[in-house]
Amino acid sequence: MTHHSLHTADTATATARHAGFQRLFAPGEMTLGLIMPLETYPTVGVPTMAAHLDLARHAEDIGISALWMRDIPFFDPQYGDAGQVFEPLTYIAVLLSVTRKIALGTAGIVLPFRDPNLLARQVASLDQLSGGRMLAGLSSGDRPKEYPLFDIDFDRRAERFREAYDLYRQFTETPAPAYETERFGASPGGFDVLPKPPLGRTPALAIGRAGQGVDWIGAQMEGLIVPSPSEPDLPQAVADWRAASGDAFKPYGIAGFLHLSSDRDRPFERVRAGFKTGSKGLADFMERARDAGVNHIALNPRFTTRPMTDVLADLERDVLPRFPSLMERT
Repeated sequence: MTHHSLHTADTATATARHAGFQRLFAPGEMTLGLIMPLETYPTVGVPTMAAHLDLARHAEDIGISALWMRDIPFFDPQYGDAGQVFEPLTYIAVLLSVTRKIALGTAGIVLPFRDPNLLARQVASLDQLSGGRMLAGLSSGDRPKEYPLFDIDFDRRAERFREAYDLYRQFTETPAPAYETERFGASPGGFDVLPKPPLGRTPALAIGRAGQGVDWIGAQMEGLIVPSPSEPDLPQAVADWRAASGDAFKPYGIAGFLHLSSDRDRPFERVRAGFKTGSKGLADFMERARDAGVNHIALNPRFTTRPMTDVLADLERDVLPRFPSLMERT
């Protein structure tokens, strides 16, 4: 496959000027994002999405750095989680119209299910229309039952991910590219894909490993967000990422479910796929994670048994003063 990409210097320039990237990520810093919806629904699979735009504006007002959308093509009652219900890129289009500065990202688009041409136009459009607040988190999906529904081979998802990603990059960064692919057609060149990202590149983050080696991710993408390793393993996980991602700063983020206790002093505890803690314990963990080299934590409040307004109040009081969104740089 013919491959064209921006030079490393151009990539660094794009991330250095990208408002969303700069709000979230800087060396030695830690920020807090929330995985949508902004709703707690511990006992059901589908949230109500009540007052969701008001809650998004409130999250921005108190200093949450990012809102992350999940991509769930089919609701499987056995799996039991519909995420934010709305298709993620469509939802981001609405959220960018009712917010001013909060970063909006996908965590992540299941890339093997997406047409690279359409995805390129959607992501670049959102990055343009939001003034550079769009972050393209991409994954390979983790639900084997979905793959047959698209007539796609689950066992070849990693190579399909790479081919789709390479073509997506060409469509967003190369004028009228020539390409030849196994799965997504071919072009002799001369046909352009518009719009292009406002700064030449929309930062792309791997959500999980997407079936790829860390060296490939480090060379091709602008960051990595993974389910949180156990705390003693964080320094080595970060070190492995830094070694793979080279000299340019590329952030390492962690994600998990948040079970936020009404007891603000409840000690921090690792639980399956997340954290059970009071808000002060969460802030203390974020400090330790930052010291280990982690740059961002994305939390899904679904399993908290308290109203989302209470969750946001605790975060505003005990966490965000210590871990505010980073200032956008000019």
